[in-house]
Amino acid sequence: MDPLISRAALNRATLDRQHLLRRTDRSVTEVVEHLGGLQAQTPHTWYTGLWNRVEGFRAADASDLLASRGLVRIALQRSTIHLVSGHDCLAMRPLLQPVTERMTRTTFGKRLAGVDLDELGAVGRALLEERPMTFADLGRALAERWPDNDPHALGQGIRSLVPLVQVPPRGLWGRSGPVAHTSAESWLGLETPPMTPGELVLRYLAAFGPASVMDVQTWSGLTRLGEVVEALDLVRFRDENGRTLYDLPHAPRPAEDVPAPVRLMYDFDNLFLSHADRSRVITETGLATLQGFMGTNTQPRTILVDGVTAGDWTITRAKGVSTLNLHQWVPIKVLDEAEEEGRRLLEFLAPGDKHDISVFDRPSKP
Repeated sequence: MDPLISRAALNRATLDRQHLLRRTDRSVTEVVEHLGGLQAQTPHTWYTGLWNRVEGFRAADASDLLASRGLVRIALQRSTIHLVSGHDCLAMRPLLQPVTERMTRTTFGKRLAGVDLDELGAVGRALLEERPMTFADLGRALAERWPDNDPHALGQGIRSLVPLVQVPPRGLWGRSGPVAHTSAESWLGLETPPMTPGELVLRYLAAFGPASVMDVQTWSGLTRLGEVVEALDLVRFRDENGRTLYDLPHAPRPAEDVPAPVRLMYDFDNLFLSHADRSRVITETGLATLQGFMGTNTQPRTILVDGVTAGDWTITRAKGVSTLNLHQWVPIKVLDEAEEEGRRLLEFLAPGDKHDISVFDRPSKP
């Protein structure tokens, strides 16, 4: 029988691989690649995800890489925008292409009836490589060729036919800009062999393991990975519910009583989105609270205490004072540590302001 691994041990293993037990001195690019990318559909909140993980992180460390094309934001896992290195962008996108195709076909397929998709992709690519465009501008341009089809659907159709990166200034720290796109190939000017399914699974386990087949499918959006996982040289465990979990043979698996510091997580951190069974980091109280955000297209910025969800945080700003609001879902026993970490976060997010901390004893509402 496979050895048992407790929920607490799964928690510590995952936090360790996520660089959340201690910050790392690895470079920003190395961390982004190790994590398999950071979910980044918001322009800026993911910077906090790197601040939580990289010792001495400065926003410019990532912003400059975006500007110089070392990092890009592109639809990958689950067809959501992720921050990845240029290399991983080109290596992962062909493998994850079916995920974006499936999502686009489900939403816009009927409105693209009668359109030759190969021709649509070629025309859309040419337009975007001539100059980056928003989907609205792209749809209007494509409607000149296909006047009987919905311009919005035409523009969104290109998202599944051409790997599209969001170009700066969108995503740069302290700046904003239109959600304009161009092709990943023209933006990066690189050639990289596609990643294999096995390589993707190994990358996932290095950052999120031990994990089940369903976990890696939840993270990636791919299906039918059971045979891929079984063919790899992995060790096996069983969790407290009897599920089979797989892991890299020599991956770190710390003791379950290793201390876990308070962390103030950003809203779409993959720590919370990358397992079918999220109980290793989300408590039952946390899950009930998170369900209150269902359908709002928002996620709370969660507080981790002893490695699991204990509350959420927001920042309000008035008259030059930025206030960090800590909302306790359960009483936080290490409130002093949470406030101290909060002050450090305020120094990162609002260095020019005065700072304050407020604590609330009930869950916030979406």
